Amino acid sequence: MAIEDKLFLDRFNVDEVPHLEIINTDLCLKDCRDQPCLYLCPARVYTREEDGRINVAYEGCLECGSCRIGCPEMNIEWNFPRGGYGVRHKFG
Repeated sequence: MAIEDKLFLDRFNVDEVPHLEIINTDLCLKDCRDQPCLYLCPARVYTREEDGRINVAYEGCLECGSCRIGCPEMNIEWNFPRGGYGVRHKFG
């Protein structure tokens, strides 16, 4: 089963207030050559824009915390979503 098919089983109650964001986008562009957030996140929340900046699609976050642990610059502000918002896993 493909990761996209597995992710389809999850449900999200999306808050308009992001629960994660990149603190300093310039730091990602200049100092973080490997940009591990692009491949560490199992939900592919982080993508690179054409100008090189990182886009954060927090709406699909699985709340695993991999991005904040894997960021070598400690440049990701990560919090749990507010109560009642976030991911619901269908099978536990």
